[in-house]
Amino acid sequence: MRRIVSVWLIDWPVSVRRRSLERARALASPPEPALDPRKPFALTLKNSRGAVVLHALNAAARAAGLRRGQSQADARAMLPHLACQPADPLADDRALEALAVWAERWSPSVAVDPGPDGLEGLFLDVTGAGHLFGGERALLAQIRERLAEAGIAARAAAAPTPGAAWALARWSDPDEPAPVVGQDRLRERLADLPLDALRLDAGALGQARRFGLKRIGDLYAMPRAGLARRFRGSGGVELVRRLDQALGYEGEALTPVRPPARYRAWQAYAEPLGDLAGVEARLPELAGDLATALERDGQGARSLTLTGFRTDGGTTSLAIRTGRPGREPSVWLRLFREAGLGRLELGFGVDALMLAADTVEPATARQTTLHDEAAARRSEDLTVLVDRLSARLGEDRVLVPEAVDSWLPERAERWRPALAGSPAPVEADLGRRPILLFDPPEPVEAIAELPDGAPARFTWRRLSRRVIRADGPERLSPEWWRPAGDRRAPRTRDYYRVEDESGGRYWLFREGLYGREYGGGTDERAPSWWMHGVLP
Repeated sequence: MRRIVSVWLIDWPVSVRRRSLERARALASPPEPALDPRKPFALTLKNSRGAVVLHALNAAARAAGLRRGQSQADARAMLPHLACQPADPLADDRALEALAVWAERWSPSVAVDPGPDGLEGLFLDVTGAGHLFGGERALLAQIRERLAEAGIAARAAAAPTPGAAWALARWSDPDEPAPVVGQDRLRERLADLPLDALRLDAGALGQARRFGLKRIGDLYAMPRAGLARRFRGSGGVELVRRLDQALGYEGEALTPVRPPARYRAWQAYAEPLGDLAGVEARLPELAGDLATALERDGQGARSLTLTGFRTDGGTTSLAIRTGRPGREPSVWLRLFREAGLGRLELGFGVDALMLAADTVEPATARQTTLHDEAAARRSEDLTVLVDRLSARLGEDRVLVPEAVDSWLPERAERWRPALAGSPAPVEADLGRRPILLFDPPEPVEAIAELPDGAPARFTWRRLSRRVIRADGPERLSPEWWRPAGDRRAPRTRDYYRVEDESGGRYWLFREGLYGREYGGGTDERAPSWWMHGVLP
């Protein structure tokens, strides 16, 4: 059975603003005054008509009778001493996503719930995970306590569907600290809740009230088709859909802020780990648990992320990648040390660690014969070296060449990170082309037989050389999609391998054809000779 936890972050924008002011106050000299929770405070926004309305309120402002969406002028008339500041919804959304990542300590799948009217919250898929925290009630209590320690007021509920969990978290009896409902009592628990608990828009709610519908239980006995037809527009369809979602008759997908890792190892600690030595001491056990899970399924990790959940509600992480799938804890630990565990920002300490395998691949055993065992060992040593260098220097600093589909030599190869994957096999033609190319090619003055003869003599770097042997031409045509005569496009090239009288071997080319160009076009530019590399 699916189990969903809905966390309602009461006054989330106010909590974000208060925490932001506290950080600014700690850095300011002299310290700025902090927000007094006993005094009414509100965040304001401009609505679609340009009027300034209340966007979020603290508990004191709500107790004074103010409400969300009320104009600031009316609110000031009721409470002249009301303190107001402009809201920042983008900052609130970024903070909510960061909190969702922090909440992965309880679930690998955490989704943001903006709510129908901006009441921010989170959805946690805890299916099969309640026993890890002593039961779902203990889990809800832990969530509330940890958020309260961070100064965030919240309520949470667990139910088989996101809609039911959302309704219970916001509309259940405040004296019930941790509502936990199973499928057998779902209809009964939802029956007494108001229709607002179905996440309906204002239009659908208004129509429902005109028909005398006040509670969710009032909808149970009504036929679905008739109920949908009674409302104007799509309000009836939306009402039926939300009801079916809450009761579990219709599925509702949740999109997590980060794709959940298929394999992860997680540990929580009663006392926060305040230094890197404590984190490093716990890594072997985490890596061992993760390796056991991978070995059970015949998988190997290509990339891993170590995440620390800080006591102040933040997270810190460090990621590594490997050149081939593996499940050796000792290798992972060495790579994390090479990557620099000192990059983890522990703050006031972390009370939970998670090691997740972000990318996994099948890890099959490879059988080698006696004569290629040494070669396999050298390849393994090279892979380990690349992994260590990439972890220490950064993936973008350790590069390998990769073949590209292009006839032009300078475009036939590019550099990519060594950990980006194995390159496709390339048919090598050793000896016909130089290992290194001049970039850009260097100009050459050549004497050659027209129209396509090899050079008999050429001058390069102020030295004249007489050719005694030549091979070619190897004709490379320009890209077909470039129009003929385009001065920005490369022209047809004829490449020659030549040897001079002193034994030097060169790879040079003539760019352009005499009086004609590829495709039958003409080119007014005279052909030119260029040196592209030196052959061994």
